[in-house]
Amino acid sequence: MRRLGRWIVAVAVWLFARRGEGRDRRGDRERIVPAGPPAPRAELVVAALLLLAALSAAAFIAVYAIDRIPDQTQFLGLSLGLAFAFIAAALIVTGRNLVVTEELDGEYADPQPDEAEKLVQIVEESGSRLSRRRLLGGSAAVAGGALGLALLVPAVSLGPVFDLEPFTRTPWHRGRRLVGDDGRPIAAAAIHQLEFATAFPEHADPEQLGAPVVVIRLAPSALHLPPDRRGWAPEGILAFSKICTHAGCAIALYRAPLFQPVEKPPALVCPCHYSTFDPATGGTVVFGPAGRPLPQLPLEIDADGNLRAAGNFSGPVGPSWWGVRDRKAT
Repeated sequence: MRRLGRWIVAVAVWLFARRGEGRDRRGDRERIVPAGPPAPRAELVVAALLLLAALSAAAFIAVYAIDRIPDQTQFLGLSLGLAFAFIAAALIVTGRNLVVTEELDGEYADPQPDEAEKLVQIVEESGSRLSRRRLLGGSAAVAGGALGLALLVPAVSLGPVFDLEPFTRTPWHRGRRLVGDDGRPIAAAAIHQLEFATAFPEHADPEQLGAPVVVIRLAPSALHLPPDRRGWAPEGILAFSKICTHAGCAIALYRAPLFQPVEKPPALVCPCHYSTFDPATGGTVVFGPAGRPLPQLPLEIDADGNLRAAGNFSGPVGPSWWGVRDRKAT
């Protein structure tokens, strides 16, 4: 490790010195490091190891992108570990076979003005065995680029960038009935105050992000919905997306006060980070880290007394990713 650190420092000094000094005196100075014979086989081995590292990094990207692969975590670790292992092997072969090394016994002396120039010369002469510099440089660039891209790919998981359709597309539309997990229609009379129910769109995929809704009933006199949502809560029945607008967790708690004069009003609560939403005002945030209100689903009661959607959500469903919160549900 110490030798590797010294080489890194030497390379940095060499690059700095090349900018400030010309290379016109190279042929006139006496060699410090003895010339070494070429090692073409070792160069091919190094190039092959670097290309294997690039393939391993590319495999990491492929495994990360295809989430249907079984044991994905293990394959991610294997591919990334192999990438670093191949790069380490390439450095070991380079150090042992392609870099001229010489060990000299002596005491440390005071730094001299020409020490930096000598260090640059040592670095240049130590690479005299390299005969395929373009091949090695290109292989190193491919391996470094692939590994860098592999390390950046997980940043995509911080939020959607291009495909925002899953957050705006929902299975709800006017006239679609609300059903329970057993597929039976939910009657308006079955929703009582102080109770909490989960509903799904009839004949739709219940696993879709915008499918599940929570249904509650409040006294009509307690509602303070926005003016454009008048008529969205027939008989005081309200429906909201079950997906919290903070991190996409499920709204699984309903704060229903038993002694309303002294307790806080009804609220929908996410148990993960305790984002709390006021259904009486249209799902506005009253506590917690959620960045926007719960999307509300307009309701209507059909001739059979069953609940149906009267339209789509008031906003996009799910976490408030950048670029999502200002869109409309479709």
